[in-house]
Amino acid sequence: MSIPDEEDTGEQIVKTKQFAMKPMSAEEAVLQLELVGHDFFVFRNDESGDVNVIYRRKDGGYGLIEPQ
Repeated sequence: MSIPDEEDTGEQIVKTKQFAMKPMSAEEAVLQLELVGHDFFVFRNDESGDVNVIYRRKDGGYGLIEPQ
């Protein structure tokens, strides 16, 4: 399935994944990130209720993406 766009860049979505998002803290999300071994982890913030992303930075730390 490709995403319709004004310019066809040839990029395609090759896999779609669905999963339940349990509310958790950013600290717990870091632990989950380490468990799954990926570079990022999507979760529902237990304080705000928003969807956030924790990611592993090149410097070895972690980043948090929050919606405005």
